[in-house]
Amino acid sequence: MTRSARFALAVALSMAIPGLVAAQVRTASGPVEGAASSDGTVRIFKGIAFAAPPVGDLRWKAPQAVEPWTETKKAVAFGPRCQQGAIFNDMIFRDEMSEDCLYLNVWTPAKGGETLPVMFWIHGGGFQAGSASEPRQDGEQLARKGVVVVSANHRLGVFGFFAHPELTKESAQKASGNYGLLDQVAALAWIKANIASFGGDPGNVTIFGESAGSFSVSALVASPLAKGLVHKAIGESGAYFTLGGGGLSTRLLPAAEEQGQKFATALGAADLAALRAKPAAEVLGAALKGQWFAPIIDGYALPKTVPEIYAAKAHNAVPLLAGWNADESRAGVTLAKVKPTAASFAESTKKRFGANADAILKAYPATTDAETIESAAALASDTFIGYSTWKWIQVHAAATNAPVYRYSFDRKIPIPPDTKVNGNVATAEDIGARHAGEIEYVFGALDSVPKVTWTPADRTLSDQIMGYWSNFAKKGDPNGKGLPKWPKYDAVKGTGVQHLDTTITTKTDVNRARYEALDGTVTGTR
Repeated sequence: MTRSARFALAVALSMAIPGLVAAQVRTASGPVEGAASSDGTVRIFKGIAFAAPPVGDLRWKAPQAVEPWTETKKAVAFGPRCQQGAIFNDMIFRDEMSEDCLYLNVWTPAKGGETLPVMFWIHGGGFQAGSASEPRQDGEQLARKGVVVVSANHRLGVFGFFAHPELTKESAQKASGNYGLLDQVAALAWIKANIASFGGDPGNVTIFGESAGSFSVSALVASPLAKGLVHKAIGESGAYFTLGGGGLSTRLLPAAEEQGQKFATALGAADLAALRAKPAAEVLGAALKGQWFAPIIDGYALPKTVPEIYAAKAHNAVPLLAGWNADESRAGVTLAKVKPTAASFAESTKKRFGANADAILKAYPATTDAETIESAAALASDTFIGYSTWKWIQVHAAATNAPVYRYSFDRKIPIPPDTKVNGNVATAEDIGARHAGEIEYVFGALDSVPKVTWTPADRTLSDQIMGYWSNFAKKGDPNGKGLPKWPKYDAVKGTGVQHLDTTITTKTDVNRARYEALDGTVTGTR
């Protein structure tokens, strides 16, 4: 059957399903026509423009209103992904790449007259890569839990986070550099204006994201631009409470402008007009030669650092569900060509943490080489993602009366039997609950991962996680019928950590000493 024939069949089937949201929906910009899932229970709209193409004179400008249309647009294919390099080998895309990339997707199970909670997904990728088209982030299965799922692209890397004095000068807010975050806000504004037509409730929007997407969630919870657009938040591995340094730490606007000036000079662009005239491929190619562009403290989207905004209690005090994976960076240690020894670990820790090294070594003991491997793997995971997420949860719980729920994703994820790292066959034990490994479980998309044999327990866990996430979106509480009880997190006592594995358990934080030791190394703003 041809693609056009399949689409015609899907449309015919969807129009025959009584009560489902109409195949054609009128947005504020114009009508769009989606299709139904194979069983006709979910309506799917792909590639809806939520902002004007950020090209030409609109490159490095805040997202602008999309030009309205009158004829019905087919919304059955993902819009292009934003400009990026081939950075992460676990990303599989179902789109093309273009600078014209501000498109979103909607999965809705709503029947006529329904108003369902909305879940807005923000993909990861270090703010350098990623797309809403990835199969592991497909919203169809999650939507079956009674929520409207929306995902969107946002500008990345040099196109999303390039600051420059001329850009700051031309901005009405005297800010530049956070175009990717402004894209996310624009998508949320689109939801507020349009989602009721898809059966969603604009007054009940949960933002959720993984890795850089989770960093984005923490930024949006802090940003004044998201007030009234965000009602609940879910963070999966990451937040802007880092130890400082690294690509995911925020920079102040002057430093970002200085980087932008140097980049423009290296590119041979004398002014902003010349920069905007450069082909996208040339700009991207230059950025991929070691440049890293990510969110900054621009005085507008982020008036101050996220910790400073929280300290002033100027954040959005919404219910929060957050956590991280037990083995975020384990494989980088267990499968390294040269593994740390007790002696080398002590030496590297002293070099890295200086006067705080003794406290770190006490929290991450390394008396034998075997113990060293475990401690080194834990430290790598904590400094990468675990600490920042823990600190966010702690601060959010202390700064608001809204409920907070904390999880640890512990499943040692099945891997393909022929997986090799550094020439050696790897095991699930070597890798563990790796970074980004929970995404397929959250979206019920286990089968999107090639060559993995999933167990019935994995499918049950995925269904439970979708239940928790969707329940939280509905009422700010993940609990529901058929799910193991999940208590609120007590940040003072460390109780109520929900461990998500083939058997779900609730425990008191057993690793708190590690995070507190790392917390003692933090000085100044981040």
